[in-house]
Amino acid sequence: MGHRLGRILITQDEISLRVRELGQALARDYQGKDPLLLAVLKGAVVFLADLMRATELPIACDFIGVSSYGASSRTTGVVKITADLSQTIEGRDVLVVEDIIDTGRTVAYLKRNLLTRHPGSLRICALLDKVGRREVEVELDYVGFSIPNEFVVGYGLDYMSLYRNLPYIAVLEPEDGGKLP
Repeated sequence: MGHRLGRILITQDEISLRVRELGQALARDYQGKDPLLLAVLKGAVVFLADLMRATELPIACDFIGVSSYGASSRTTGVVKITADLSQTIEGRDVLVVEDIIDTGRTVAYLKRNLLTRHPGSLRICALLDKVGRREVEVELDYVGFSIPNEFVVGYGLDYMSLYRNLPYIAVLEPEDGGKLP
């Protein structure tokens, strides 16, 4: 395959603890509200499931597909919606749940798009924030972990559709010592 799993960057226990903390913050911040958690497919699904269980509020969820990669493992910089919401968000308190914020282009596009749909509020929750790759400034309301500029997989994140099932986040390394996208 040309790559191998490297060191574990964030353990299963560290993820569990941080997701519980984020769930408590959401329960506090959305108390008395009817939030809609909006997962960005496919990577955020694992995070969304755990985050929902960690949030002691009645919450709804929906999904949106957004891509900037096409058939490549390297971002094209062009963002498009590949699967749209199944319900209206007008007047709703919406929390976008993302697996990773990298260049910021995808979440900035998504935020602009969703704001045209007139939500009551719109916030962003990302499991991982790769600040060193940022090309577009975006405000994140909740962040699980800030990570270095390394290619990571696990806990929903993939490489060519592999590794989403890992319960931890690991660095993916090329076998030849080169660089992954």
